[in-house]
Amino acid sequence: MSKIEPHTRTVLVIDDERDLRMTMRLGLEAEGFTVIEASTQQDALNVIDENEISIVTLDLGFGPDDGFSFARELRERRNIPVIVVTGRSDPQDRVRGLENGADDYITKPFHFREIVMRMDHVLHRYELEANRNGTQMPSQIDFDHCIFDTRRRQVWKIDGSDLELTDTELRLLEIFVSNPGRVLSRDDISLGLRGHEWSPLDRTIDGHVARLRRKLEPNTETPQLIKSVRGVGYVFTGEIRSLEEAADKAHS
Repeated sequence: MSKIEPHTRTVLVIDDERDLRMTMRLGLEAEGFTVIEASTQQDALNVIDENEISIVTLDLGFGPDDGFSFARELRERRNIPVIVVTGRSDPQDRVRGLENGADDYITKPFHFREIVMRMDHVLHRYELEANRNGTQMPSQIDFDHCIFDTRRRQVWKIDGSDLELTDTELRLLEIFVSNPGRVLSRDDISLGLRGHEWSPLDRTIDGHVARLRRKLEPNTETPQLIKSVRGVGYVFTGEIRSLEEAADKAHS
C-alpha cells in the first residue's frame, strides 16, 4: 500500500464488513476526504504506523474482542481522533466507548451527513487544541499531591503510586490543567472532549468529572481540586507548576 500525501484529511475506516466500508468510502470521498480501509486490527495498526491519519471510524463489532480495548489501543498508539460507528445503541456502550478513548459515538442506522458533521467538529477541535498548544504543555506538571506527565500521559502521586486514568479522564485532566482557575461550562468540556456541544439530557460529563475526582481528590465530599460551579460547570482550583520551569529557576 502506497503512502498518502500529507496535509490531506485522511480517514481510516475500520470495519470487517466490506459493503459498509465501501459505503463509507464513497460518501467520504464525495466530501473531499481521502479514505483508507482496514478489515483487520493488524491492517489498521499497519496503516496508522505508515500513514498520517486524520481521523478513524471504528465499528465496535470489529475484531476478536468487543472493540472497546482496540479503541483504547488506537488512542494509546497515537493521538488520533476516533469516532465509533456501531449498531450498539445501549447508553452503557456509549459511555464505555467514550471512556476507552472514542471522541464521539454514532449509532446505526445514521444519516451520512451526520457522520461528516461530527467528523468536522472533532477535527476542528483537534486543530484548535494544536493551535492553542503551539507552545506545548510542559512535559511534567505538578499540582497538589500529583504529577502529570503530559508526554507519556501518566499521572502519579508524590509518594510514587500510579493513578490509573482512562483516556477520557486524561483528556479531561488536560482540559482542566490547561485552564486553571477558569470556570468551564459543560459545553466547554464537551467541545474539548468530543468536538460537539453538551446536551442537557447528557449526564456523561458529570460522570467523567465524578470519576476523575474519585481518583484525584483525597475527599470527594469536599473537593479541593475540581469544584462545581452551580448552574454552570466546573473549575480547576489546584495550583499548576511546570517542573521544567522550577528546575530552570533552581539552576539559574
